[in-house]
Amino acid sequence: MNKPISRQQHGLADYTYAPLVATAPETLGFSDNQTATNLCRLLGGAVLAATLLTRAEWGLVKAIPFKTHLTLDVISGALAAAAPWLFGFSGNTRARNAFLVMGATSLVVGGVLTQPDEMPR
Repeated sequence: MNKPISRQQHGLADYTYAPLVATAPETLGFSDNQTATNLCRLLGGAVLAATLLTRAEWGLVKAIPFKTHLTLDVISGALAAAAPWLFGFSGNTRARNAFLVMGATSLVVGGVLTQPDEMPR
């Protein structure tokens, strides 16, 4: 399968995704749920940290191989999609749906659509 997202485009997506996830509770109206809010902050921070530490043109420290970064994207996507049930906020429609979208986005972008080519040394 042809993967349309380059490593460079993936970096731009990550730097956009992290603040969107971190601010989702206020933006999407579920900030009254402390668990979902805390998980959004944690997920947004983790994505930003992984992005800054990835060995790619956009990484600040370049410690994590890009393929490892993509694996972390898939793991975090699966956890985000399962979070409403794992952490007990599946009854909050806005929070549940936000986490399902965050999870699907991470799984599809990181696991399916991004070219896994490492940056040349």
